[in-house]
Amino acid sequence: MIKFQLARGVLAVVLPWGFAIPGSGAAADLADQLDRIKPAVVAVGIMRRLDNPPFTFRGTGFVVGDGNLVATNAHVVGELSEREGDATLAILQRSGNGTQQVRRAQIVATAPEVDLAILRFADGALPRVNLASAATVREGRGIAFTGYPIGGVLGYSAVTHKGIIASIAPIALPGASAQQLSERQIRRLKSGSFDILQLDATAYPGNSGSPVFDLATGEVVGILNMVLVRGTRESALSQPTGIAYAIPVVHLIELLRTIR
Repeated sequence: MIKFQLARGVLAVVLPWGFAIPGSGAAADLADQLDRIKPAVVAVGIMRRLDNPPFTFRGTGFVVGDGNLVATNAHVVGELSEREGDATLAILQRSGNGTQQVRRAQIVATAPEVDLAILRFADGALPRVNLASAATVREGRGIAFTGYPIGGVLGYSAVTHKGIIASIAPIALPGASAQQLSERQIRRLKSGSFDILQLDATAYPGNSGSPVFDLATGEVVGILNMVLVRGTRESALSQPTGIAYAIPVVHLIELLRTIR
């Protein structure tokens, strides 16, 4: 017999063999996921004590591993690591009561070929996200990502956008002839192409490094990227498409395994 049940405001159809089909409560599910995801999302930037304000935003990151690691894009921290003087890498975390805390951080692992970096910070662990297995990352899955579009201009309150995984496709598209390939595409094809996630969702500068998570499970399936993928996949276009892309989480899992 088919039954209906209501749990946490979500209507579901319960089939005789035990599975439940979610009803129209998708928004409630997202709200529940955000309660778990948002505490793990941080702003990544540099800190200079004499500046006003002392923290300068460069991108988004999210807490992984043992709760003392932050994943982000390599291009975000690549620029920061080359700076001199009294500037240091830092993360900014906003608590539920609206207070902000800045913590010093350092790079512990990078994978420039997939534009990923991992930072370690001190002063206690923070809530972390769960990472999805590669098998669960599929086209058509509902996703959302949370980060800091336009950075500190809009304030350090994490913003969420949702959509679907529209396509899983190679990062580099070979041209009809060598003359049609950009220098960046040639380097990518020589080093080996890999699949990326094309998202039917809108992202903005500052969203780089945001966790892309599955709406149903809350597990992170990718890391939003506003530079590497667009510069390679859309290099032949005179105007960028505005499509959002993400690096599949499997590459982050591989990078985490290199940390001792």
